[in-house]
Amino acid sequence: MSRGFVKEEDQEETPLVPPRVELPNGVTNYVTQNGLAELLSEKEALLEEKTKLQATTEQEKRVLSNFINAKIHLLEERIATAKPVNLREQPQDEIRFGATVTLKVNNSPKKMTYQLVGVDEADISKNKISFISPIAKILTGKKVGDQAVLKLAKEDRVFEILAIHYSPN
Repeated sequence: MSRGFVKEEDQEETPLVPPRVELPNGVTNYVTQNGLAELLSEKEALLEEKTKLQATTEQEKRVLSNFINAKIHLLEERIATAKPVNLREQPQDEIRFGATVTLKVNNSPKKMTYQLVGVDEADISKNKISFISPIAKILTGKKVGDQAVLKLAKEDRVFEILAIHYSPN
């Protein structure tokens, strides 16, 4: 039926779902085992949320269901492209995907520790940075004792690598 013959109040808005974190074209969607488990857990939570939908009208329930379906669709696309990395197979003396790195910045006595993870797993509040971030890119391939320089607009930030380790998946 043509949309011209549908009552205005029967038309439903297409749900606007915020996109997932961008993964640039051509970049492999690497994930840690924990990251993959988090994606699968997120999907299960959305499926459960969908079964427990409570709405005052059928239309509201359909809109909420469509919103959750759209989120699940985006999540399934990300899961389908996920390429888990076995951290035990990474070169243990070199910074690669999954490494947890302890650093000093610009001769500061303060040490910082970050893990290089997949884009969906990245969370700076948990000291997890995306493997495609500028810092991760300059650290990749470095070893303990090496320095990596991040060029900023007003200064260069020098990172000294103090330790590298890989937590088991």
